[in-house]
Amino acid sequence: MNNFSSNLFFSIILINYNSSAILYQCLEHLWEQTYKNFELIIIDNGSKDPPSPSLLERWPNLQIRIEYLKENKGFAFANNYGARLAKGEWIATLNPDAFPEPNWLEQLVQATSQYPNAFFASRQLQAQFPHLLDGEGDTYHVSGLAWRRNYGAPVMPKNQPEEVFSACAAAALYPRKTFLEVGGFDESYFAYHEDIDLGFRLRLRGLKCYHIPQAVVHHIGSASTGKSSPFAIYHGHRNLVWTFFKNMPPPLFMIYLPLHLLLNFYSLFYFTKKGHRNTIIKAKKDALRGLRIILEKRKIIQRERIASTWEIYELMDKGLFSPITKKIS
Repeated sequence: MNNFSSNLFFSIILINYNSSAILYQCLEHLWEQTYKNFELIIIDNGSKDPPSPSLLERWPNLQIRIEYLKENKGFAFANNYGARLAKGEWIATLNPDAFPEPNWLEQLVQATSQYPNAFFASRQLQAQFPHLLDGEGDTYHVSGLAWRRNYGAPVMPKNQPEEVFSACAAAALYPRKTFLEVGGFDESYFAYHEDIDLGFRLRLRGLKCYHIPQAVVHHIGSASTGKSSPFAIYHGHRNLVWTFFKNMPPPLFMIYLPLHLLLNFYSLFYFTKKGHRNTIIKAKKDALRGLRIILEKRKIIQRERIASTWEIYELMDKGLFSPITKKIS
C-alpha cells in the first residue's frame, strides 16, 4: 500500500464526462508536477466510458480516488461532492482537457502564502494555439455578462500576479473551508456560470481573486459539451440571469437592472437570428421560473456580505460596448 501523506495541502478535483481519453493525458501532466503533496479525486458523471480502476496501478505515485455517479448530475454537483470528500486545505478544480505545466501546483502553492484570504486563477493557453490565451481569470460586466479575461489575445510575458474578478473553474484554486461555507457551486446551475457565481459570492464574503501568470495550463475548452451548443446556450443564458439577481449588491442592482434586461432582450434577438430561437426562449423562461428560489438565496447572500458595494463595483467591467465587442455567446 502506498504511504501517502495524511497532511495534504491540495485536493485536485477532476470531473469526467465521456472524456476518459483526454483525462489520461491530464493525469500524465499531473504525474509530472514538481509539487507532490496532493490527492486527486476523480468524479465520473455517469460516463459511457468511465475511467478504469486500473488508473490506481497505472500511476502508482498519484494518490487517486475515483467515484462513479450513476447519472450526469452536473459539473456543479460533482465538484461539490468531490470537495466534501477532499482532505486538503485547498481545492483545485481542473478540467480533464486542461493540461498543467510541471510547475503549475508549485506556483499556486507560493501564491497561497503570498496572498491570504484569496482564491486563484491559472493562466490558460489555447491547447491548439499555444501562442494565444484561453483566459486569465474571468471578467464580470455590470450588465451580468461574463467572459474569460483576455481570451484570444497573444501570449505576452507576465511575472506579477494581477487581481481579477473571478477564476475560471477549468483551472482554479479555492480555500476548501470557505468554499464549503458559501455552499460551493450552486447545484441548480448544473453547468456554466457556476464559477463566476461562486467567485462573486466569495468576493462578497471579502475574498480577493488573483491571476497567477506562472501557473499555466493548456486548455482545449468545451471538450464535453461543444462551443455554442444548445446545451451551452441554454445553461449559460439561464444562469447569467440567476447570477445577477442573486449577487449584485442592492444599489448596483437597481442602477444596472435596465441594462441587464436590455442584455436579455438582445440575446433573444441574437440567438433567434442564429437559429437557436427555442433554446434561448426556454433559457429565459426557466430563468424567470426559478427567480423565487433565487431571490430567497439572495437574502442570505446579501445578509452575509462583507465586501462594500464600492469594492465590488470597482472590479467590474463598466465599458458601454464591452458586451458587444465580446459578443454574447
